[in-house]
Amino acid sequence: MDPDPYDERMTLDLRDLRLVVTGGAGFLGRAVCARLDARGCSTVIVPRRADYDLTTEADVARLYAHARPDVVLHLAAEVGGIGANRANPGRYFYANMAMALHLIEHARRVALRKFVQVGTICAYPNDTPVPFREADLWRGYPEPTNAPYGIAKKAALVMLDAYHRQYGLAGAYVLPVNLYGPHDNFDLHTSHVIPALIRKCIEAQARREDRIVVWGTGAASREFLYVDDAAEAVVRAAERLDDPEPVNLGTGAEITIRDLVTLIARLTGFDGEIVWDTTKPDGQPRRCLDTTRAAARLDWRAAVDFEDGLRRTIEWYRASAT
Repeated sequence: MDPDPYDERMTLDLRDLRLVVTGGAGFLGRAVCARLDARGCSTVIVPRRADYDLTTEADVARLYAHARPDVVLHLAAEVGGIGANRANPGRYFYANMAMALHLIEHARRVALRKFVQVGTICAYPNDTPVPFREADLWRGYPEPTNAPYGIAKKAALVMLDAYHRQYGLAGAYVLPVNLYGPHDNFDLHTSHVIPALIRKCIEAQARREDRIVVWGTGAASREFLYVDDAAEAVVRAAERLDDPEPVNLGTGAEITIRDLVTLIARLTGFDGEIVWDTTKPDGQPRRCLDTTRAAARLDWRAAVDFEDGLRRTIEWYRASAT
């Protein structure tokens, strides 16, 4: 009989290991670090951009030499919403590809115990049938506005798989759907849809404006995952996975952008007009994940209700904006 994948004896005990969390001061990273702290991990190192430019090999080599990690959780990314992706396709490809390239290569050189790569839902083909299954990753080209970012992240999966097969590097690769929650990026030039909508609604109220403008037609659908749920899954991937077979992280529920705008307007108390700028793109038509593999391999399911998560995010933004 095959061993039970959830036998505690088979999990990697992270508590006494040296852990590097790239992007650990960021949105997902701070939630991951909080989970590691709750597990009693004694040495969690968060490299700062001012000290290490992870797009350069020399700085990556220096990081490994100074930190001497046992496990690397690679969360750092250069990313934004549709507008930011359209404005920075070259930078987003280069930065994300370079970071993964150097970090994985030097993980091999130092015989790292495990490398965890956080991928992106943007890696899926534009016309992927819903729900997205991991086997669909290679069945077409990503949505054009975010393809450079998505392909760079998907190339990291190929590299991890190749290094696992040739060098025995233990790795994990998780694909979180669109994240949201407290500490998200609320910059209207680079943010994703939920923080952008929350900020627009709250600022319109503060300015006594009677309308907000939203990109697209509202017909596209998205799935959203609360950041703390994603963080738990990332840590479980570090504990439980040794091969980089991709694993979707999501809730399995989708909502149209039109319905999302209505919901956020209600939760923020904005009762003005919603104006749709149809000259702007909708992005990928639909996003909704099959999370069967995450349940089977990580014993993980999303726990935070969507409306509850939105309320927490709105409350945090109101408090932080004052």
